[in-house]
Amino acid sequence: MADEQQQDRTEQATPKRREDARKKGDVPRSRELTMTGVMLTGAMTLLFNVDPILQKVRGTLSSAFRIERADIFNPRYMGESFAAFTNNAFAGLVPFAIILLAAVFLGAMAIGGWSFSMTAVAPKGERLNPVKGLKRVFSANSLNELVKAMAKFFLVAIIGLAWLWWSVEELLSLGREDVDIAVPHVMKIASMSLLVVSSGLVLIALADVPFQLWNFQKKLRMTRQQVRDEFKETEGRPEVKSKIRALQQQIATRRMMEDMPNADVVITNPTHFAVALKYDENAMGAPTVIAKGKDLIAKRIREIAAEHDVPLFSAPPLARALFRSSKIGQEISPGLYAAVAQVLAYLMQLNAALKNGARWPELPTPKIDESQF
Repeated sequence: MADEQQQDRTEQATPKRREDARKKGDVPRSRELTMTGVMLTGAMTLLFNVDPILQKVRGTLSSAFRIERADIFNPRYMGESFAAFTNNAFAGLVPFAIILLAAVFLGAMAIGGWSFSMTAVAPKGERLNPVKGLKRVFSANSLNELVKAMAKFFLVAIIGLAWLWWSVEELLSLGREDVDIAVPHVMKIASMSLLVVSSGLVLIALADVPFQLWNFQKKLRMTRQQVRDEFKETEGRPEVKSKIRALQQQIATRRMMEDMPNADVVITNPTHFAVALKYDENAMGAPTVIAKGKDLIAKRIREIAAEHDVPLFSAPPLARALFRSSKIGQEISPGLYAAVAQVLAYLMQLNAALKNGARWPELPTPKIDESQF
């Protein structure tokens, strides 16, 4: 077992391993892609809805800080006013929250698809293990997260400073504007700044997505022994498959022997092969094989035929050709129609001669080309 664990994981993950991982909620995810999508979505939502948002805020604050003379002595007014303010604020935030929530789900599903598993959220004792915790802290993944965090910090700082330098004149001009104009202007500048800074995170996401896909594939890699074990579990172990085939053969043989009393003739080799045929001109287009076998099974077929007075006909070439070319439950090969017809015709003439005391028919010798079967 120790040797197996030390083997390099050089084999690509099998479809079964991938499916098992998905059932456990283990799919590729990129937090950078999700965060970038949420930031961009929020920034664009704010940018294109500045006026409706300001109108909603203005109306909510106006109603919250205005009190009619008749309500001054109403002891329930403060509670009712606070409830109305809360409802208005909540109603204004719900659409924005829904949009951000949709961005979270779409960003998470972008590279791994939909996957929900209680196994992923179930508590695990190993997460409380301090030794494994230290290993996670000093792992390659933690180093990658540290590098990403530093890259994000410097990237956002550079983009933010560049954007601030670009917008400095516009920011200074806000002090000369009226309040009614300055407030929407500030909202637009803030939304645009957020959009510009968020756009810089696209570079981090573009670098993180390939890394997460590669890391996920690497994590799912298998050793050769794991691939062999999975194949055995999926396809069945050889000894189990052999036993199943033996049981199936026994069942098929038992069913075949049960149909033997209905046979019209058994064509034999005479010792190595035996093929039982049934022909009903009203229900069959051609004679049908209801049993066949060789060696011990052929011997058993002959014994059952003798017990139920089924005639035996020795024709070695025909018996071999029927055994090789025909399947149980199916009609015989068209190339054997003439030879089998001779045998059936002979048996009919023989039965008629036995009943009427007529002259016995001449024994046929069916001729076939065995190389065709």
